[in-house]
Amino acid sequence: MESTAMITTGLARDLAALGRLGEDTSTESVLRGLTTALAGGVPGCAGASAEHWRDQRVLVSGSHSELIMLVEGEREIGEGPSIEARKSGGRAVIGDVLTDGRWPRYNALATRWSVRSALIVPIEVTPAQLIVGLYSVHAGAFSPQGARSLADMLTEQLGVAMANMWDFEEVRADAVQLQEALAGRSVIDQAKGIIMQTSGCGPEAAFEELRKISQHHQVKVADLARLLVDEHRRKSKR
Repeated sequence: MESTAMITTGLARDLAALGRLGEDTSTESVLRGLTTALAGGVPGCAGASAEHWRDQRVLVSGSHSELIMLVEGEREIGEGPSIEARKSGGRAVIGDVLTDGRWPRYNALATRWSVRSALIVPIEVTPAQLIVGLYSVHAGAFSPQGARSLADMLTEQLGVAMANMWDFEEVRADAVQLQEALAGRSVIDQAKGIIMQTSGCGPEAAFEELRKISQHHQVKVADLARLLVDEHRRKSKR
């Protein structure tokens, strides 16, 4: 039961939505949205998986937990269409796991999870690589013509989604660093005030005292200042 039209209106809409950012946007959420969209939007597709490879590390998502186990099991046995697609950079198709002879151990795993046919699409989204898998309980579910059109759409939409997400994460990380820097400056100013109050010195001398102690104990000035402020508060409560 071969399907030539793999892109539906609903699928196109859901894939385009992956590029919209929110407070909870992350690599995990994009992959989760991708696999859910494919499983529900591609005719004949019963489930989907996605591997996000970056710096030799992988993050796996799936529309069903069984497919996550299938992908991870494939890496354990060292053979299968996802491994082939990642190595070659080309799509890998299994028309029927019962007759395909290329990866017998993988086919045994796929049969265990009721997978009969599969389409694996590698997508380059520099500096990462995505390996997207579509699975069906029927033989011959994914046509070469439909696979080509779907791969083109995935490349375009995921390129936008991942680029937006990485920009968002960079901005969010910068904001966190700025907040930490401001918090560190605030606690250092508090610690300087405590030293100035107890020793009668000026702000520059107070900071120099903090710096000398931090070097002696090999701790950051901000961490030392935080300890001093916390200790001062405990004494004040007593």
